[in-house]
Amino acid sequence: MHEMSLMESVIEIVCETARQNGATRVKSVRLDVGVLSHVNPDALIFCYEAVRHGTVADSATLEINRIAGEGWCLDCGKTVALEERFGACPDCGRHRVQMTAGDELKIRDMEVI
Repeated sequence: MHEMSLMESVIEIVCETARQNGATRVKSVRLDVGVLSHVNPDALIFCYEAVRHGTVADSATLEINRIAGEGWCLDCGKTVALEERFGACPDCGRHRVQMTAGDELKIRDMEVI
């Protein structure tokens, strides 16, 4: 389960950022997780519950925003929705689509006090 190491890194970044900004507690964390990122949101939530204890994020809520897959078709020049990595362009059917969204995992923001 790679979600555990991902969430350990998220908590480490959140706690370090809180410390650098003089915060004593983190109230909430919002993540952007792409639907094509191969990251399971339910597993992230489970891991979050396990790794936040004993940190400044101990009582922080977690919100996960799912980011849709999107790409730029190099053949027809359109921005298109992607349902899978390396999928075909839904307009022209060709596979020369450069992914532009949907594979990210990032901390969108956090609320501290």
